[in-house]
Amino acid sequence: MDGIIALYKERGLTSHDCVFKLRKILKTKKVGHTGTLDPEVAGVLPICVGRATKLAEYLTDEGKEYHAEITLGRSTTTEDQTGETVSEKVIRNPISVQEIEKVLHELTGEITQIPPMYSAVKVAGKKLYEYARSGESVERPKRQVQIDELKRLDAHEITQAHPSFQLRIRCGKGTYIRTLAVMIGEKLGYPAHMSALWRSKSGFFKEEDCLTLLEIEEKMLAQDLSFLKPLELGIQSFPKIELTEDLHKRVLNGALIKEDELFSGEVVSASPVALLFNGKLVALYQKHATKPGVWKPEKVIELA
Repeated sequence: MDGIIALYKERGLTSHDCVFKLRKILKTKKVGHTGTLDPEVAGVLPICVGRATKLAEYLTDEGKEYHAEITLGRSTTTEDQTGETVSEKVIRNPISVQEIEKVLHELTGEITQIPPMYSAVKVAGKKLYEYARSGESVERPKRQVQIDELKRLDAHEITQAHPSFQLRIRCGKGTYIRTLAVMIGEKLGYPAHMSALWRSKSGFFKEEDCLTLLEIEEKMLAQDLSFLKPLELGIQSFPKIELTEDLHKRVLNGALIKEDELFSGEVVSASPVALLFNGKLVALYQKHATKPGVWKPEKVIELA
């Protein structure tokens, strides 16, 4: 059983919970997720099964899309609606649509974030939320993240009576939407938190492509494996090369391949490249670090 599942993770489950349940449903141990979603966050979570687990890190690198609700006037320990109140500030003067748009523009592009204390980022071998739960403070590492789009999904002024607004966020890996909510509030002069969130897209998978755990279990009982998508979906953004039969055999054995053998036309600069035989993914190859004009295996996907 090899392929990718577009899972709709429901609220209340960790990403690991989903993997654990799918191992039982699919009756296979080789199951892995493509990046954690907080228990309170629902939405798209691609799951890799069998040989597709070798592609999990690349699917994690693909862009994400979220729908979030940002609430001004109150900050929390966890930066979302589950935490205890840290500070509050009354919104005495309405915040205009234009003020918010200006801040959203300023936070689009590459920005610097500091991960929240209640997160799984490790410092000195220990997760930040473990420090937070034990009441310890620790310096958190800054990280650069990419924000491709911040788009308001409503158009009202922010007031004390209506302190929340909806936002669509398209971003790269490693972005903390909770922290983004806090950053938006800081620029507007108010404490803030993320009051709701769901992931509407992850890589090539959209919400409408997804099935719940229950729906997958029902399909398994009916011996319908249509929910298992081909491995090739995981390498859509990669340069692709169709192999000859001779090269196919060599690649399966992890051979080094000369550039002029691999490329019949222009040599691509991107690395890795996806190698296919009869349209099926065989391996991922990258440029050799010390041998010019030679490519070496990064991962061999097909079994020899």
